Amino acid sequence: MQRIGIFAKRNQPDAVKLAGQVHAWLTERGVTVLLEERLAAKMDTNGHPASVIPPQCDMIIVLGGDGTLISVSREIGELEVPILGVNLGSLGFLTEITRQELFPVLTQVLAGDYALSDRLMLEVVVERGGEPVASFRVLNDVVINKGALARIIDMKAWVGDSYLTTYKADGLIISSPTGSTAYNMAAGGPIIYPGTDCLVITPICPHMLSNRPMIIPADLVVRIEVMFQDEDVLLTADGQVGMPLQAGDIVAVRRSSSSTRLIISPDKEYFEVLRTKLRWGER
Repeated sequence: MQRIGIFAKRNQPDAVKLAGQVHAWLTERGVTVLLEERLAAKMDTNGHPASVIPPQCDMIIVLGGDGTLISVSREIGELEVPILGVNLGSLGFLTEITRQELFPVLTQVLAGDYALSDRLMLEVVVERGGEPVASFRVLNDVVINKGALARIIDMKAWVGDSYLTTYKADGLIISSPTGSTAYNMAAGGPIIYPGTDCLVITPICPHMLSNRPMIIPADLVVRIEVMFQDEDVLLTADGQVGMPLQAGDIVAVRRSSSSTRLIISPDKEYFEVLRTKLRWGER
């Protein structure tokens, strides 16, 4: 690891302070450090545009929470540069390294002693009139949902070449295994082990209680046609970017050709993270 990029949650003073400490620690060990420019401005030093950092780096360090890491994963795109996520909040499934573990883990990483978890990503294309009008690469999920005053949405769904059903619901979540502990879990969907090769389709407040979450193989394409008139319906990717939808739009979701590579803690395994974050077994 000769060149390492640092991103952080810029509106969190602790994250900015820790970024300075990590920068100094790495520099002392001969590592070239590239700071994201808006983070660097908070530190009164020079930085680089977010888009130019991943191609130049052997690893990216993210200081903050899962939302920060998800946004960085989009910047990395197809490069698959490993990410070391450091959790500075209370709930984080992706940023599993704690502040106390950071420097011991960094010592191991610089020595080449680390493990990676490859996380499946989704490619989302919005088609209008038979033509693509937008595309997104997401790590967690894509969500179709109605505005506050809109009525229930009708959404016709296909899996592969087969018609599945027409959902009548407040919305629909299509999630990767990584995203299964996000909105999917809150909507009653299953928790899926990160290495499982599948997607999950979860309706939000369905009109028919028999419309339950469905797990499908990751190599099948999910196509959703939204059907409504004069309603406020939105598509959101990873809860961070998105667009309004029009009647007749088709949202196609498939496995991305690239994945997000996370450096995982040597002292934790996934079920321990679940028990800790979800407080299982507590009274």
